[in-house]
Amino acid sequence: MSEGFQFFDIILFAMIAGFLVFRLRNVLGRRTGHERPPEQLSRRGRAEQDDDDIIELPDRGGAAADAAFEADGDDADEDPLAAGLAGIGAVDSSFDPDDFTSGARNAFEMVVQAFAAGDQKALRGLLNDEVFDNFRSEIERREGMNNVLETTLIGIKIADILEARMEGRIAFITVKFGTEQVNVTRDQGGEVIEGDPNHVANVTDIWTFARNTRARDPNWTLVETRSQN
Repeated sequence: MSEGFQFFDIILFAMIAGFLVFRLRNVLGRRTGHERPPEQLSRRGRAEQDDDDIIELPDRGGAAADAAFEADGDDADEDPLAAGLAGIGAVDSSFDPDDFTSGARNAFEMVVQAFAAGDQKALRGLLNDEVFDNFRSEIERREGMNNVLETTLIGIKIADILEARMEGRIAFITVKFGTEQVNVTRDQGGEVIEGDPNHVANVTDIWTFARNTRARDPNWTLVETRSQN
């Protein structure tokens, strides 16, 4: 009798389980292979939904990078001296502005002393033809009057590069020299006819040097001189 009740219980539980499975399938549905894929959030939708979780990467290009590049270009345009020196260095790998300035100081002293002494041979190797002709004319005029120029270079206070440029293969650099000098001109009897041997004058000269960057000769030549005082 108890076995009959157990068999009846099994049948009852099976019917209940089948009913629940049937109801569950009606609620969840069955996949047939033709269902639409689940709708996905657009990029904008995700941004609106998870706005608090978004971390924006820094802009590594675009407007920020273009602005930085343009700023560098503006700096170069606003500094023609730096651009000129860089242009010379681009065609002459041995060029160094500091070395050039040191050499220009030495050249200035040599030219001043050679001009005062009337040493045309020394000047010939330091000046181009036009400047040499001007210096030679002045030396010959002075000697024709039997006058003697005495120049004492006390010191070179400044030697600043003002301008640098390339014209074809020729490099040009203009330097401003600020010096202390004592200049006296005496006649053939030794009398002072110009200047004061006891006065130290502040003299400003602006000289332009040039060099063929394709030549083997590393020396620069004085191609123009002018004075501010």
